[in-house]
Amino acid sequence: MRSKTRQFTQAASAELQNERSRRFLSNFPHLFLVRREAALATFSDPQEAQDYAASIRREAVARLPLLLEEFERNASARGARVLWARDAEEACNLVVKMARERGIVYTAKGKSMLTEEIGLNEALEEEGVEVFETDLGEFIAQQLKRPPFHIVGPAINVPLEEIRDIFLAKAGLLEPTLDPVKLGYAARLFLRDKFHHLRLGITGVNMAIAETGGIVNVENEGNIRLAKGVAPTQISLMSIDKVVPTFSDALFLLRMLCRNCTGQKISSYVTFDHGPRRPGDVDGPDELIIIIVDNGRSDFYPDAKLRDALRCIRCGACLNICPIYGKIGGYPYGFAYSGPIGQILNPLLLGFEQTRDLYHACTLCGACRSVCPAGIDHPGLLVYYRCLEVERKNTGTMKVSGRGLLFALLAFGLSKRGRLDLGVKLLRSWVGDKIRDGKPGGLGRFLGGWLRKRDLPPLARKTFAERWKDISNR
Repeated sequence: MRSKTRQFTQAASAELQNERSRRFLSNFPHLFLVRREAALATFSDPQEAQDYAASIRREAVARLPLLLEEFERNASARGARVLWARDAEEACNLVVKMARERGIVYTAKGKSMLTEEIGLNEALEEEGVEVFETDLGEFIAQQLKRPPFHIVGPAINVPLEEIRDIFLAKAGLLEPTLDPVKLGYAARLFLRDKFHHLRLGITGVNMAIAETGGIVNVENEGNIRLAKGVAPTQISLMSIDKVVPTFSDALFLLRMLCRNCTGQKISSYVTFDHGPRRPGDVDGPDELIIIIVDNGRSDFYPDAKLRDALRCIRCGACLNICPIYGKIGGYPYGFAYSGPIGQILNPLLLGFEQTRDLYHACTLCGACRSVCPAGIDHPGLLVYYRCLEVERKNTGTMKVSGRGLLFALLAFGLSKRGRLDLGVKLLRSWVGDKIRDGKPGGLGRFLGGWLRKRDLPPLARKTFAERWKDISNR
């Protein structure tokens, strides 16, 4: 997937002017949060459950190299073929090679953030393999050629009118309708037809169990189960951070994933795969190929702070509570991952220089940290990213210009009480006059564009303390 993270500021500004998107975002994240709270309330102690899930992910990330080796051994012993890919290109080449060897002309895919990350669809299509996303939201996003709007609902923001038009053109919808049931049924007929002669199914992996060598997929539509059960060849791609230690760990995380993701105690379909079809099995692939993808994760794994980003279970709870995502939605993040998880994961995968605007676009309110079932300290990581940025730029001399001059003056003024009082009076007088006159001038440059999007209220000519002093002297 081609990253557009460098356009974050421009895209975010455009979305702030999108009235329909703003209205949609004012409602739907809150509905997710309400459902989440109700589902978590079914635990006798929801916070203890969250803490236990975080401890599982903490252990999994700490023992990651050993767990991956254990998973490979056990998966191979059950008949799966386990391959490793260093980066996105190698992962795509492996899939393309296997498709070419089997004479594949089209494939059906289940929802997978990793395949979005590595750009698998584009790689297959360049080799003449047609790709059908079978998750309804992903199918809509694919037809519209847009990135996911939300980790859980890739096309949840798309209006029915737009879905109707795209289904009339590309999904066999026979007559115009805005009935969601009829639209869904048309997509179902169109996509179900692709499974009839399917020879290669591609899915992601929600969890990989080191103890048993099994992989877990969670869904609500059944399309992943169809891709696995019909095609003779199944390719499942997983990033290295998907592994968990034991089967019981996977079961507990499954309970937390569904509650934090969609507010369900359990999703409609949960599939455990332990190797390919065995004699007597009614369905399943003849060959199961699991590709474990690194794609830059091992580069930052040695840093004990950065590796915490690998705890994420992709539940999306952090997006639903984030005040930034709640204003701009998912498109401005410009990559597969959006919201707080995108802000901490995208810089590690794409580079800090390319994603600078992402990790600065945060209020550090800590709301994401409070709901994360994996225990990720999103604000702490973002502050760490900013510290690393300063270290990279620090050459031993300070270039005093623009904001540098402003902060140098602040440091000078704050060093003594008398300077502070004088500075506050001068600043209040100057800023107040500028704003009252409607001519902020150079003030906008120091405030980093704040005034371009907001109106500051007029400042009083006297502070409360000064007015109180005047009243007391009367």
